[in-house]
Amino acid sequence: MTVTFLYRPLASTMASLALVLALASRAGADDPVKEARETIEVFKKADPGISKFLASAAGYAVFPTVGKGAIGVGGAHGSGVLFEKGNPIGKASLTQVTVGLQLGGQSYSEIIFFQTAAALTDFKKGRFALAAQASAVALAAGASADAKYQNGVAVFTAAKGGLMYEASVGGQKFKYEPFDKKQ
Repeated sequence: MTVTFLYRPLASTMASLALVLALASRAGADDPVKEARETIEVFKKADPGISKFLASAAGYAVFPTVGKGAIGVGGAHGSGVLFEKGNPIGKASLTQVTVGLQLGGQSYSEIIFFQTAAALTDFKKGRFALAAQASAVALAAGASADAKYQNGVAVFTAAKGGLMYEASVGGQKFKYEPFDKKQ
């Protein structure tokens, strides 16, 4: 009886986690550039000050939907587009593994701004990761006014849905593939 009591919630939560991650990896698969541009417009509408980052950054990675879920050990995944000087140049993916007290699932959008060409190059060459202690600015009207680059990077996120309790540690890792790369 005790095993059944623990198994059902665990199985249900694992199924929800799998669904969230599957939807996140599938989101925008038909036209990722269009979805990335729509995500940028959502961010600009919520906080017009984000335009200063869009105008001055050497580049930025836009992840329209990142799915995140956890039961003790968690994970997140999202696909997006890397822009250089406002032009889409390739596909990007985000992966995160977290460990700690956490339960639930959620989805969010994320934009990572690269202040310099060197920071953008590090991202393109796979030498970029966000450490567990990196902080993101939650999208809200006026939030960008006080936002600053840290180590050449500024990160903004916007919640899309879900519920997650989390006291965990984990960093984000990224991959990049130019659009013109042959398959």
